[in-house]
Amino acid sequence: MAVYTDVSDEALATFLAGYAIGDLVAFRGIAEGVENSNFQLRTTQGDFILTLYEKRVNVRELPWFLGLMQHVAGQGVSCPQPVADKAGVLLNTLAGRPAAITTFLPGVWPRRIRLAHCRPLGQALARLHAAGQSYAPVRPNSLGPEAWPPLFESCRAGANAVLPGLEAELDAALARIVPFWPGNGANPDLPRGQIHADLFPDNVFFLKDSVSGLIDFYFACTDMLAYDIAICLNAWCFEEDGSFNVTFARHLLQGYEDIRPLTQPERDALPVLARGAAMRFLLTRLYDWINTPADALVTPKDPLDYLKRLRFHLATETLDGYGV
Repeated sequence: MAVYTDVSDEALATFLAGYAIGDLVAFRGIAEGVENSNFQLRTTQGDFILTLYEKRVNVRELPWFLGLMQHVAGQGVSCPQPVADKAGVLLNTLAGRPAAITTFLPGVWPRRIRLAHCRPLGQALARLHAAGQSYAPVRPNSLGPEAWPPLFESCRAGANAVLPGLEAELDAALARIVPFWPGNGANPDLPRGQIHADLFPDNVFFLKDSVSGLIDFYFACTDMLAYDIAICLNAWCFEEDGSFNVTFARHLLQGYEDIRPLTQPERDALPVLARGAAMRFLLTRLYDWINTPADALVTPKDPLDYLKRLRFHLATETLDGYGV
């Protein structure tokens, strides 16, 4: 979450007049994240989130995202629900941007990851995958392996300014990931479905040690289910010094398999999927590090955090090497 677009009081009042959600009490920007402009709304009827969609979100795909949230919520997954206006429309325009209001979820995201978070996270991820199986519309992963080489090209010129030698290191890493990706060439594919694709700690709310909700579905797509696990292993199972927390990873995987056991090909593919997940977030963070406007109310995330993860995965060939 972030704020890239300012919203005037007059524009907000006109926009909210189209909704039956009560009178405005408070309105503030949310400065976390890097993708869309987000605001917390408080009205006389409760709390809501207002999102203005920017940057990588394709406007034509927004009905897919909003429909997925509606669908998985109907299957018992706690996530934000799109709020329709008085005419029954979910998506409108505010300050020149596509905009939607969603319900507000209780809970807080963990600023410090603890072991107690990991098994419930794995269970929540597996439940999301199960709920998404009956959502028929398909959205290809726009940030999958086909996108990584051109994304790198778009920020190649600035790579060595971030870290000397980074350009050559990423070229070499891509050559060790993309040709071995499941489903590429002669490589067998893995079970697929709707995945979140961005389930970082700030997108998972907890009440005590139970998951109270999953948010920010705007990278969700149709892809390999095990790739979503690899994203979580990267996001949840590394310490600040770059070391891999085996115990966290073991509990995350156990939680997932409480609900949906992995196939052996999925387990075998997790190392390359983990490399790819590290590469994907390294490249998007590198792009944002180089291109985020200086006056945006957002702090770009350090791409080098994911370089440490990528180096670890490149040195680890099997799950035995992870200790899980």
